[in-house]
Amino acid sequence: MRTEDVLGATETGLWTWDGARGLVTLDAAAARLLDLPAEEVTVPESAMRSRVPAEDIIEIQRVLAAAEAEGRVAEVRMRVVSDDGTVLRTVRSRLRPVGEGQATVEGVVSGLAGTVAEVPAAPGRPSSVEWDWRRAREAFLLDAGQALSEARTTQDVLRVTASLAMPGFSPDGIAVFVQEGDQVQLADYHGYRYDEVSAGFPIPLSANYPAAQVLRDGRAVYLATPEEYRGSYPELWPFVKRFGHKSWAYLPLVVAGRTIGVWLVAFRAAVGFTIEDRSLLSTVARLLAQALSRAYLQDTERELSADLQHTMRPGPAPGVPGLVIASRYVPAGGGLQVGGDWYDVIPLPSGRVALIIGDVQGHDVRAAAVMAQLRIVLRAYASEGHRPDAVLSRASRFLAALTAEPEAAFGESRFATCLYVEVDPPTGTLDIARAGHLDPALVLQDGTMVMRPTAGGLPLGVAPQGDYPATRLMLQPGETLLLCTDGLIETGRHDLDSGWARLRKAVAGLSGLQLEDLADSLIETVHGNAPPQTSSPMAARDLDDIALLLLRRPEERRTGLPGAAPVRRVVLTVAQSEPARISDARGQLASLLHDWTDPDRVFGATLMLSEVMTNVLTHTDGDALLVAELSGRPGDRQLRVEVSDPSDQPPHPRQPGELASSGRGLLLMESLADAWGYAPRGAGKTTWFELREEPAEDPA
Repeated sequence: MRTEDVLGATETGLWTWDGARGLVTLDAAAARLLDLPAEEVTVPESAMRSRVPAEDIIEIQRVLAAAEAEGRVAEVRMRVVSDDGTVLRTVRSRLRPVGEGQATVEGVVSGLAGTVAEVPAAPGRPSSVEWDWRRAREAFLLDAGQALSEARTTQDVLRVTASLAMPGFSPDGIAVFVQEGDQVQLADYHGYRYDEVSAGFPIPLSANYPAAQVLRDGRAVYLATPEEYRGSYPELWPFVKRFGHKSWAYLPLVVAGRTIGVWLVAFRAAVGFTIEDRSLLSTVARLLAQALSRAYLQDTERELSADLQHTMRPGPAPGVPGLVIASRYVPAGGGLQVGGDWYDVIPLPSGRVALIIGDVQGHDVRAAAVMAQLRIVLRAYASEGHRPDAVLSRASRFLAALTAEPEAAFGESRFATCLYVEVDPPTGTLDIARAGHLDPALVLQDGTMVMRPTAGGLPLGVAPQGDYPATRLMLQPGETLLLCTDGLIETGRHDLDSGWARLRKAVAGLSGLQLEDLADSLIETVHGNAPPQTSSPMAARDLDDIALLLLRRPEERRTGLPGAAPVRRVVLTVAQSEPARISDARGQLASLLHDWTDPDRVFGATLMLSEVMTNVLTHTDGDALLVAELSGRPGDRQLRVEVSDPSDQPPHPRQPGELASSGRGLLLMESLADAWGYAPRGAGKTTWFELREEPAEDPA
């Protein structure tokens, strides 16, 4: 008896598909079934593809991939069509992959070998129903792929998988097993009480259990009936049978050639596990493996991110007599997008307190690591008693040495911005050094927020020999110093101007607010009105970490009338070597008078201030100390500006000629001020002027 005669009698053909050379060889029976002359022939694979619909080719590839993974023969169905697309017949082919590690077939380097036979039409079932069924499964796989791609956590992945309604059958229980050392652990389970299912785990990897077997050899295990399960795994059957399932499939979860786990699909109704069923389950298993791999990575990243942030976040701010401190740190998002933002509060040996806030370039683990090292260095230099400028200079040299070699992944060396404030609690004196960071702001007693420009240098690590000049400010009782990173300003697609304007609007009129409540209000202003977070790249770039540090000097007990308006005050020193800071003084006075009813009087006040301070720097050898106070109720307030210098020489009015370039300062004060004068003050003098606010005119 010859095999060829038997196959010919049953109208079964033989064919091979050599994928390496792109050739298909058919015997006479196979050629006839594929609408070719009934003789042995070898044709290009394009001739084969032209007689089989594209969706059938895709189905063959899916089935073969599953069969190859399981080491078994595949069975597929495909339609044979004519040149005009008419379906001539449906054929069934049993195939086995041929190639490395597979059975060899003469003349085939890498491809397929198998049989082909015609499938009679099923009585009472039009052929269109069969293909609609296939399209339903393809639609299911598309939906499953989309749903799994959107799952963010391991729990989300398993929940999505449990909710999938597979065409023709749906699982009543699913589980995922993973290997931990030489043991099999149940990662999660849906469809029954987890504690009852997990009672027997972990189990040894060598155990006679389907999941352990799949982890060992990487091939799927299908158990279509309880009898088959009981016969293959008798020692487990007493435990398994109580769940009432009738069929089970254990499929390997493979990513990049590595088995990361096993997916169990259990059914309460018997499932025959036809080739279509196995192909569908294998495809879902591949989707599930990719989703779980991504979810495991994201879960690990979130855990690492949380640990990093918890480890590197400073502890509770130490209590400082005479001061109140509040702080906030808000990370941007999940994953390893760990920012380099930080703050610190350091008691100094001198009895003063150092406030530090900064931001290391980048949003990754390396940025967080650099931040941690820089924070330790700054704390060490500050504790040694160095002045603010010296602390930042030393820290810049350290960071430049630490990041001397550009990072391959980052493309450049890291730098960091930083603001260092040394506070004297009894007097409220602030000595500030700034390295490329945002200027500080003050929130006055009535809720007015004003900027306090300070001298500064380049970010840390950019210029190792850079200079960081210090600026001295005064924090008055009741005022709040605000230090922050750019996340508080620029989140929500704001620039610096609009971001500061948003904060000024949020705190306007919030007088008497507790410091912790003020911190919450500032954070809520940024995050409470931000658009919902999405996974789009643009939305991710718009988010940034926020570090916020608030320092308040408690308000002194008032001696005026109850309900009196709080006093606004500006105190600023302009050194002989800093004439450019006269512009800062004008700006601070203008911000103090931001709600003054007459803009012309505001201009006059800043002009007089400029004249008085310029005279000090021009005609004396000392620095100018500015103290400006605004008191009273809106519409009936008084501004008093005092400028002190170390010279006891009184100002002398002059009569400048028409072409003179100076000598008009006192004439301006005579013309613009409601009152002005000077008074001796220790070894120097104080020149002052006053302005009264006039109520706004009623337009009626």
